[in-house]
Amino acid sequence: MSGGYTSIDNQKVSGSVPAVSDPGRIPVQFTDSGLQTFPPSGVQGKISGGAQPPRDADDSFSRPVGGSPRGSEESQGGGWLHKFTVAAYKPYFDVDTSDVLDRLKESLYPFRGTFTEKTATNPDLYGPFWICTTLIFVAASIGTFVTYIAHKLRDKEWNYDINLITWSAGVFYGYVTLVPLVLFVILKYFSAPSGLVQLFCLYGYSLFIFIPAMCLSVVPLEIFRWIIAGVAGFMSATFVALNLKAHITSAGESWFLIVASIFLLQLALSVVLKLYLFTVSV
Repeated sequence: MSGGYTSIDNQKVSGSVPAVSDPGRIPVQFTDSGLQTFPPSGVQGKISGGAQPPRDADDSFSRPVGGSPRGSEESQGGGWLHKFTVAAYKPYFDVDTSDVLDRLKESLYPFRGTFTEKTATNPDLYGPFWICTTLIFVAASIGTFVTYIAHKLRDKEWNYDINLITWSAGVFYGYVTLVPLVLFVILKYFSAPSGLVQLFCLYGYSLFIFIPAMCLSVVPLEIFRWIIAGVAGFMSATFVALNLKAHITSAGESWFLIVASIFLLQLALSVVLKLYLFTVSV
């Protein structure tokens, strides 16, 4: 036993113990994870990471008139049936409060004519929907209040008119839907650059000026109400006309007729609102 230990010790001292070979680096492979990378690449929307910019967004309003429209010619994935899903319209409501407020402020400065350029890449339907909805209730409530005050001042019996709500809903929802549709068809006929969603957006925000105008129409002075209706109609009509003028000029000689029709139609809306809502007969 002792002799064995002595020989081992002698081998350690003399360095005759064979060295252990280095196995080298052992490659370690991991299976691919099913988790997605965060943050996801190509995030465009605010609602979800997968939301992409609206494909109907027409960037021709932010380019020279000679440019060709892009968004209205493209088709979304999934074919035409995709248009009947909620996901197809989610990008058009993908705006922040700051975005909506900026666009509302822009609509109050009609002579700038820069609204379509600022909304060319992301037109929204959120603002137009709530503007029209607010207008319906404001028009019905203010119109009712005006008639109530007029009857009370003359000690006459007053009855609530429920038709004000249905009439207001038909006027505002119908106007902001049908007029852009007709204008879109006309512009397509003249090969002028146009985007349907952007027209909805433009006309929706153009009605915002009527909200404060209706509130001011509570003042029981007929001449004051006519002035308010005229100023609001002029600002709204100018806002729409100037934002479309530079792009309708590509329609040829008919551009002036189209712009004039847009301007007069917007003025006619303010006159209709004044005559129906704020002309009180006791």
